[in-house]
Amino acid sequence: MKNNKLFILIIISLIIGVGLGAIVHYQFPDSIDTFSKNIKLLGTIFIRLVQMIIAPLVFSTLVVGIAKMGDMKMVGRVGGKAMTWFISASLVSLLLGMMLVNFFAPGKGTNIKLEVNDSAKELVEKTNEFSLEEFVKHVIPKSLFEAFATNEILQIVIFSILFGVALAAFSKKEAKPIIKLLDSTAHVVLKMVTYIMWTAPLGVLGAVAGAIAKHGFEVFTLYAKYLGAFFVGILLLWLLLLIVGYLILGKRLFTLLQRIKSPLLIAFSTTSSEAVFPKMVEELERFGCQPKIVSFTLPLGYSFNLDGSMMYMTFASIFIAQVYGIDMPIGEQLTMLLVLMLTSKGVAGVPRASLIVVVATCAMFGIPPEGIALILPIDHFCDMARSMTNVLGNALATSAIDKWESKPNHHEA
Repeated sequence: MKNNKLFILIIISLIIGVGLGAIVHYQFPDSIDTFSKNIKLLGTIFIRLVQMIIAPLVFSTLVVGIAKMGDMKMVGRVGGKAMTWFISASLVSLLLGMMLVNFFAPGKGTNIKLEVNDSAKELVEKTNEFSLEEFVKHVIPKSLFEAFATNEILQIVIFSILFGVALAAFSKKEAKPIIKLLDSTAHVVLKMVTYIMWTAPLGVLGAVAGAIAKHGFEVFTLYAKYLGAFFVGILLLWLLLLIVGYLILGKRLFTLLQRIKSPLLIAFSTTSSEAVFPKMVEELERFGCQPKIVSFTLPLGYSFNLDGSMMYMTFASIFIAQVYGIDMPIGEQLTMLLVLMLTSKGVAGVPRASLIVVVATCAMFGIPPEGIALILPIDHFCDMARSMTNVLGNALATSAIDKWESKPNHHEA
């Protein structure tokens, strides 16, 4: 019931946000900058509240999950199944983006002027630092406290896995006090989640009103071709994910969708799949997934299983090439796909990570990285769909792995 109330409140906030943004954009053009800057603060408050609890939640749940598995064979087995799912889903998403951008060719024959704005310059500069050395530094933590302070999910995941494996090596008697402490911590943080989630409608209102006030509705007509082709891709990706989900979960898929409707809507409105991580842990456990599977698979998924972002990366990279009239043979596109597959891992949690990876890849393949300026104005709307799809992909992956690891009568929910 509470879940439905929150869902209704978010829908209302979404409608109010669109209305407020449109009024400011069309009736008070002089106030656009001030309004969007101030109203976005509501979204910032919500996202920062969530970010505050991500590190302790990932650490406590993941360590407890591994320690409770106890059997290292089980850790290896679950990890193997998770990585197989993540790599397969990533490849399918990248391929789908590549096929659709070639089929629709939204960038061909365009005469839109390219204005390299400050945001584009900032992204290009950020990407110049993107190298193998930076990638390794980003993945392996130098300090746990630094990883906690900067919310580097992948670094926290790596430390937590090592800590959990080491804890599991101790006898049950020796490990029990630490497991009990971290288990209690996880429950306290999940209790905080229920309080913080009631600020989600305000976050949604702020994020949507700010975006509409700034860009108005013209942005949709200007980029109709690009957005149209991209949303066809998102729909096809959803269809694929739901078919696979139905084959594995059967009719319980509909119960899962009912459970995650609020996280999906929050991710869509705030363009942050990270913002719903704590709520996802809670809802997947309520759905009937074993806590140890959820706490192990979901944080890994946030680093390695971003299906919506994957599809966007091939789509956006080849779109920029089309705008510049660069003809890329299929062989080169497939090489780009494999490069994206590798470079995209480990930048999870970085704001606008997808764009940074796109710019880096463009530079590698001789496509002018400044072309990112063309898609920046509508990236917010693409990001809404990307974030929502990432959440769905991770919910399905976790539920599927739980089903494969469960005893026949485990799921009675």
